[in-house]
Amino acid sequence: MYHILPLALLSASHSFRTLAEPITQSPLLKSHGALALETTQLYGLHRQLVEIPSVSDSEHAVGEFLASYLTARNFKVEKQHVPPFDSQGHQTKHQQRFNLLAYPAASPSNGTRVLLTAHLDTVPPYIPYHYNSTTRQISGRGTVDAKACIAAQVTAAISLLSSGTVPPSSLSLLYVVGEEVGGDGMRAFSNSPHPAYESVIFAEPTDLKLVSGHKGNLAFTVTATGKSGHSGYPWLGENANSMLIPALLALDNLQLPSTDKYGNSTLNIGKMAGGQAGNVIPASAYADIQVRIAGGEPEELQDLIVDAARRVDERLKVRFWSKGYGPVNIDHDVEGFETMTVNYGTDIPWLDGQHKRYLYGPGSILDAHSDHEHLSVEDLAESVEGYKKLVLAALGR
Repeated sequence: MYHILPLALLSASHSFRTLAEPITQSPLLKSHGALALETTQLYGLHRQLVEIPSVSDSEHAVGEFLASYLTARNFKVEKQHVPPFDSQGHQTKHQQRFNLLAYPAASPSNGTRVLLTAHLDTVPPYIPYHYNSTTRQISGRGTVDAKACIAAQVTAAISLLSSGTVPPSSLSLLYVVGEEVGGDGMRAFSNSPHPAYESVIFAEPTDLKLVSGHKGNLAFTVTATGKSGHSGYPWLGENANSMLIPALLALDNLQLPSTDKYGNSTLNIGKMAGGQAGNVIPASAYADIQVRIAGGEPEELQDLIVDAARRVDERLKVRFWSKGYGPVNIDHDVEGFETMTVNYGTDIPWLDGQHKRYLYGPGSILDAHSDHEHLSVEDLAESVEGYKKLVLAALGR
């Protein structure tokens, strides 16, 4: 039997405090009984998740917390080690990172029909949790992307199981690291032995709408190598910045594919660096760039990008971070939801299998990754019902 436990009954050995001033002490709830308890759990779990920083490659603490939380609620938890990394793929000294697969203890195996999944990591920097009782908005890093999704999925799963609405063998939970930096967590899960699911419900901020597809993604770095020297004698060196800048202009003006469903492909020159000081000829320079692909295959765009850079200077080097992926069509056949397409990437293409794929979550992507990341308590609560509805639809209920 499954029980919805008060937050105070978290494992006493856990290093993170329970809520000293739970947000549910504010006048958030109008309901009583089981629904009030469920919503109390939701807001409390969401706050605790947000209060634990989990910028990509530093997900250890939030993973340990969530593992303890689920274990205390009659889930079996399996941890899958994922190697640490930095943006250049080098090993780091951060604590061990792991994916977390949880399924009901009463289930005969981890091979359930439906999988709910989201990511544990956030973009930097960490922004503390804050609740505004006047606007009923919750703000802080991860409040939207994607700790609201995790809290809502967990709450929905516990509710469906504890009420006996679904059997233990029906659903499991997967929370992965590294989604914000290339999806290494989901790739590790996909590349290891894992169950075959009938349906997988992915989570990102979708304004409570069901997503019918998202753009593809291709990330790469352009590097220029020159020769350093005194800036007063530029003919004695070769300026790497002067090599790189015209190439970036050429890339920024590329004609990229477009489609009716996804609109225009877009290219973002996100990060540039070059040189040591104003009076030194820069010996090296680079730029990190991402393309959101609206049509066509990544291989076609790779050729287009390399040709554009080489036409400017054949010495420029282009390194693609991965093979990338094209536009991703997503199942959206559950009635009662508005539908939309989105421009961001997800972990969906990294999980191999013949399962149906759904994408849903509370909050807006326009607030995610910003210094004003926030969502309303009403949207957070409504998303629990949305996840329940998706699970039941996936089970044919």
